[in-house]
Amino acid sequence: MSAPAVTRPLADQALGPIRQVLASMAADPRQPALNGISPDLTAPEPSDDWVPATALTSGPAVDDVLDAAQAYWRAKRHVAAALMFKAYSYWLALPAVIGFAAARRVPLVRPDRVRVNWAPRSRFLVLGLADVDVAVLASDPLARGDQSALAARGITVVPDEDALLTELRLSLMDEHLSLVVEQLRERVRLGSHTLWGSLAAGVAIGLSRGAGGSALDIAQRTLAALDLTDLVDIAPADGGLDVQRHTCCLAFKLPQPKICVGCCIR
Repeated sequence: MSAPAVTRPLADQALGPIRQVLASMAADPRQPALNGISPDLTAPEPSDDWVPATALTSGPAVDDVLDAAQAYWRAKRHVAAALMFKAYSYWLALPAVIGFAAARRVPLVRPDRVRVNWAPRSRFLVLGLADVDVAVLASDPLARGDQSALAARGITVVPDEDALLTELRLSLMDEHLSLVVEQLRERVRLGSHTLWGSLAAGVAIGLSRGAGGSALDIAQRTLAALDLTDLVDIAPADGGLDVQRHTCCLAFKLPQPKICVGCCIR
Protein backbone atom coordinates (compact mmCIF):
# COMPACT_ATOMS: atom_id res chain seq x y z
CA MET A 1 0.00 0.00 0.00
CA SER A 2 1.43 3.40 -0.94
CA ALA A 3 1.99 5.99 1.76
CA PRO A 4 -0.37 8.97 1.93
CA ALA A 5 0.69 12.40 0.79
CA VAL A 6 2.40 14.39 3.53
CA THR A 7 0.07 17.17 4.66
CA ARG A 8 2.45 18.66 7.21
CA PRO A 9 5.81 18.93 5.44
CA LEU A 10 7.51 20.83 8.27
CA ALA A 11 6.62 18.22 10.89
CA ASP A 12 7.61 15.48 8.44
CA GLN A 13 10.96 17.24 7.98
CA ALA A 14 11.43 17.22 11.75
CA LEU A 15 11.36 13.42 11.69
CA GLY A 16 14.43 13.25 9.42
CA PRO A 17 17.08 12.62 12.12
CA ILE A 18 14.85 9.99 13.74
CA ARG A 19 14.45 8.16 10.45
CA GLN A 20 18.22 8.21 9.98
CA VAL A 21 18.89 6.59 13.37
CA LEU A 22 16.18 3.99 12.84
CA ALA A 23 17.61 3.20 9.41
CA SER A 24 21.06 2.69 10.96
CA MET A 25 19.55 0.41 13.59
CA ALA A 26 17.72 -1.56 10.90
CA ALA A 27 20.92 -1.95 8.87
CA ASP A 28 22.93 -3.30 11.81
CA PRO A 29 23.01 -7.11 11.52
CA ARG A 30 23.75 -7.37 15.25
CA GLN A 31 20.38 -5.88 16.14
CA PRO A 32 16.87 -7.32 15.88
CA ALA A 33 14.84 -6.25 12.87
CA LEU A 34 12.74 -3.10 13.20
CA ASN A 35 9.68 -4.88 11.91
CA GLY A 36 7.17 -3.21 14.22
CA ILE A 37 7.42 0.23 12.61
CA SER A 38 6.08 1.08 9.17
CA PRO A 39 8.61 2.26 6.55
CA ASP A 40 9.79 5.84 7.21
CA LEU A 41 7.41 5.86 10.21
CA THR A 42 4.57 6.75 7.86
CA ALA A 43 1.23 5.03 8.34
CA PRO A 44 -0.98 4.14 5.38
CA GLU A 45 -4.44 5.61 5.20
CA PRO A 46 -7.02 4.03 7.55
CA SER A 47 -8.37 0.75 6.24
CA ASP A 48 -9.64 -2.58 7.48
CA ASP A 49 -6.01 -3.47 8.28
CA TRP A 50 -4.74 -0.11 9.60
CA VAL A 51 -6.86 1.42 12.35
CA PRO A 52 -6.31 4.53 14.49
CA ALA A 53 -4.89 3.79 17.92
CA THR A 54 -7.96 5.46 19.38
CA ALA A 55 -9.69 2.13 18.72
CA LEU A 56 -7.41 0.67 21.39
CA THR A 57 -7.44 3.53 23.88
CA SER A 58 -11.24 3.83 23.80
CA GLY A 59 -11.90 0.10 23.58
CA PRO A 60 -13.63 -0.96 20.31
CA ALA A 61 -10.65 -2.89 18.94
CA VAL A 62 -9.19 -4.25 22.17
CA ASP A 63 -10.96 -7.61 22.08
CA ASP A 64 -9.96 -8.08 18.44
CA VAL A 65 -6.30 -7.40 19.16
CA LEU A 66 -6.39 -9.74 22.16
CA ASP A 67 -7.95 -12.47 20.02
CA ALA A 68 -5.13 -11.97 17.52
CA ALA A 69 -2.52 -12.00 20.30
CA GLN A 70 -3.87 -15.28 21.68
CA ALA A 71 -3.73 -16.86 18.24
CA TYR A 72 -0.25 -15.48 17.56
CA TRP A 73 1.34 -16.63 20.83
CA ARG A 74 -1.01 -19.58 21.48
CA ALA A 75 -1.22 -18.39 25.05
CA LYS A 76 -3.79 -17.78 27.73
CA ARG A 77 -5.53 -14.45 27.39
CA HIS A 78 -3.75 -12.63 30.23
CA VAL A 79 -0.36 -13.81 28.94
CA ALA A 80 -1.25 -12.71 25.42
CA ALA A 81 -2.36 -9.34 26.79
CA ALA A 82 0.95 -8.83 28.60
CA LEU A 83 2.97 -9.72 25.51
CA MET A 84 0.75 -7.58 23.29
CA PHE A 85 1.41 -4.57 25.55
CA LYS A 86 5.13 -5.33 25.63
CA ALA A 87 5.29 -5.22 21.84
CA TYR A 88 2.93 -2.28 21.46
CA SER A 89 4.64 -0.08 24.06
CA TYR A 90 8.10 -0.82 22.63
CA TRP A 91 7.26 0.17 19.07
CA LEU A 92 5.21 3.16 20.18
CA ALA A 93 7.95 4.52 22.46
CA LEU A 94 10.88 3.85 20.14
CA PRO A 95 10.58 6.82 17.74
CA ALA A 96 9.81 9.16 20.63
CA VAL A 97 12.80 8.22 22.79
CA ILE A 98 15.14 7.96 19.80
CA GLY A 99 13.95 11.41 18.74
CA PHE A 100 14.86 12.84 22.13
CA ALA A 101 18.24 11.09 22.15
CA ALA A 102 19.24 11.81 18.57
CA ALA A 103 17.92 15.29 17.86
CA ARG A 104 15.95 16.61 20.84
CA ARG A 105 12.85 16.25 18.67
CA VAL A 106 9.96 14.18 20.02
CA PRO A 107 7.12 12.84 17.88
CA LEU A 108 3.99 13.21 20.00
CA VAL A 109 2.50 9.75 19.73
CA ARG A 110 -1.06 10.64 20.69
CA PRO A 111 -3.64 7.97 19.81
CA ASP A 112 -5.21 10.00 17.00
CA ARG A 113 -1.79 10.30 15.33
CA VAL A 114 -0.91 6.60 15.42
CA ARG A 115 -2.27 3.78 13.26
CA VAL A 116 -1.92 0.10 14.03
CA ASN A 117 -1.92 -3.13 12.05
CA TRP A 118 -1.90 -6.41 13.97
CA ALA A 119 -1.33 -10.05 13.18
CA PRO A 120 0.50 -9.63 9.86
CA ARG A 121 2.29 -12.76 8.70
CA SER A 122 5.84 -12.14 9.89
CA ARG A 123 5.24 -10.16 13.10
CA PHE A 124 2.43 -9.34 15.46
CA LEU A 125 2.15 -5.54 15.48
CA VAL A 126 3.15 -2.73 13.14
CA LEU A 127 2.70 0.93 14.04
CA GLY A 128 2.95 4.07 11.93
CA LEU A 129 2.51 7.81 12.41
CA ALA A 130 -0.04 9.96 10.61
CA ASP A 131 0.35 13.75 10.46
CA VAL A 132 2.10 13.62 13.80
CA ASP A 133 2.99 16.70 15.84
CA VAL A 134 6.67 17.03 16.78
CA ALA A 135 7.91 18.82 19.89
CA VAL A 136 11.19 20.71 19.45
CA LEU A 137 13.35 23.02 21.54
CA ALA A 138 13.14 26.78 21.14
CA SER A 139 16.76 26.62 19.92
CA ASP A 140 15.89 24.21 17.10
CA PRO A 141 16.13 25.74 13.59
CA LEU A 142 12.57 24.51 12.96
CA ALA A 143 11.31 26.66 15.86
CA ARG A 144 11.87 29.96 14.08
CA GLY A 145 8.75 31.98 13.48
CA ASP A 146 5.39 32.55 15.06
CA GLN A 147 4.53 29.71 17.45
CA SER A 148 0.84 29.61 16.57
CA ALA A 149 1.73 29.32 12.89
CA LEU A 150 4.26 26.59 13.72
CA ALA A 151 1.67 24.72 15.78
CA ALA A 152 -0.67 24.72 12.80
CA ARG A 153 2.15 23.07 10.84
CA GLY A 154 2.67 20.38 13.47
CA ILE A 155 5.56 21.91 15.45
CA THR A 156 5.24 22.33 19.22
CA VAL A 157 7.99 24.57 20.65
CA VAL A 158 9.14 24.03 24.25
CA PRO A 159 11.75 25.99 26.24
CA ASP A 160 14.09 23.25 27.47
CA GLU A 161 14.83 19.54 27.61
CA ASP A 162 12.79 18.96 30.76
CA ALA A 163 9.76 20.40 28.98
CA LEU A 164 10.53 18.17 26.01
CA LEU A 165 10.52 15.11 28.26
CA THR A 166 7.24 16.30 29.77
CA GLU A 167 5.71 16.38 26.28
CA LEU A 168 7.07 12.88 25.67
CA ARG A 169 5.44 11.60 28.83
CA LEU A 170 2.11 13.30 28.16
CA SER A 171 1.71 11.90 24.66
CA LEU A 172 3.21 8.45 25.31
CA MET A 173 1.85 7.59 28.74
CA ASP A 174 -0.84 9.96 29.98
CA GLU A 175 -2.73 10.33 26.69
CA HIS A 176 -2.03 6.90 25.20
CA LEU A 177 -0.58 3.94 27.07
CA SER A 178 -2.34 4.60 30.36
CA LEU A 179 -5.64 4.28 28.48
CA VAL A 180 -4.51 1.00 26.90
CA VAL A 181 -3.54 -0.28 30.34
CA GLU A 182 -7.02 0.55 31.62
CA GLN A 183 -8.65 -1.29 28.72
CA LEU A 184 -6.50 -4.39 29.24
CA ARG A 185 -7.05 -4.50 32.99
CA GLU A 186 -10.81 -4.34 32.48
CA ARG A 187 -10.56 -7.57 30.50
CA VAL A 188 -7.81 -9.65 32.10
CA ARG A 189 -6.14 -9.98 35.48
CA LEU A 190 -2.82 -8.20 35.07
CA GLY A 191 -0.91 -6.04 37.51
CA SER A 192 -0.07 -2.56 36.30
CA HIS A 193 3.56 -3.10 37.36
CA THR A 194 3.81 -5.98 34.90
CA LEU A 195 2.69 -3.72 32.07
CA TRP A 196 4.66 -0.62 33.00
CA GLY A 197 7.70 -2.79 33.58
CA SER A 198 7.57 -3.73 29.92
CA LEU A 199 7.55 -0.06 28.94
CA ALA A 200 10.50 0.66 31.25
CA ALA A 201 12.51 -2.19 29.75
CA GLY A 202 11.48 -1.25 26.22
CA VAL A 203 12.59 2.36 26.67
CA ALA A 204 15.96 1.27 28.04
CA ILE A 205 16.49 -1.38 25.36
CA GLY A 206 15.52 1.00 22.56
CA LEU A 207 17.97 3.61 23.81
CA SER A 208 20.64 0.96 24.32
CA ARG A 209 20.31 0.09 20.65
CA GLY A 210 19.97 3.58 19.23
CA ALA A 211 21.45 6.24 21.51
CA GLY A 212 25.14 5.39 21.17
CA GLY A 213 27.55 6.52 23.86
CA SER A 214 24.95 8.68 25.58
CA ALA A 215 22.56 5.77 26.15
CA LEU A 216 22.99 5.50 29.93
CA ASP A 217 22.46 9.19 30.65
CA ILE A 218 19.53 9.50 28.24
CA ALA A 219 17.91 6.32 29.57
CA GLN A 220 18.22 7.48 33.17
CA ARG A 221 16.71 10.88 32.35
CA THR A 222 13.91 9.41 30.26
CA LEU A 223 12.96 6.74 32.79
CA ALA A 224 12.92 9.36 35.54
CA ALA A 225 10.64 11.61 33.49
CA LEU A 226 8.29 8.64 32.98
CA ASP A 227 8.40 7.64 36.68
CA LEU A 228 9.63 4.19 35.66
CA THR A 229 13.04 4.17 37.34
CA ASP A 230 12.00 1.67 40.01
CA LEU A 231 10.92 -0.95 37.45
CA VAL A 232 14.28 -1.59 35.79
CA ASP A 233 18.01 -1.51 36.54
CA ILE A 234 20.37 -0.25 33.85
CA ALA A 235 24.14 -0.25 33.68
CA PRO A 236 26.80 0.23 30.99
CA ALA A 237 27.61 -2.81 28.88
CA ASP A 238 29.61 -3.53 25.75
CA GLY A 239 27.82 -1.86 22.86
CA GLY A 240 24.97 -0.45 24.92
CA LEU A 241 23.25 -1.10 28.22
CA ASP A 242 22.64 -4.04 30.51
CA VAL A 243 18.90 -3.94 31.27
CA GLN A 244 17.49 -5.93 34.18
CA ARG A 245 13.74 -5.94 34.77
CA HIS A 246 12.05 -5.96 38.17
CA THR A 247 8.90 -7.49 36.66
CA CYS A 248 8.25 -10.31 34.21
CA CYS A 249 6.49 -10.00 30.85
CA LEU A 250 5.02 -13.53 31.40
CA ALA A 251 6.77 -15.05 28.39
CA PHE A 252 7.75 -17.95 30.66
CA LYS A 253 4.07 -18.96 30.63
CA LEU A 254 4.01 -19.58 26.88
CA PRO A 255 3.43 -23.15 25.65
CA GLN A 256 7.14 -23.12 24.85
CA PRO A 257 8.41 -21.08 27.81
CA LYS A 258 10.80 -18.22 27.13
CA ILE A 259 13.04 -16.51 29.66
CA CYS A 260 14.06 -13.13 28.24
CA VAL A 261 17.50 -11.61 28.68
CA GLY A 262 17.30 -9.42 31.77
CA CYS A 263 14.22 -11.17 33.16
CA CYS A 264 13.76 -10.90 36.93
CA ILE A 265 13.15 -14.67 37.25
CA ARG A 266 16.54 -15.68 35.83
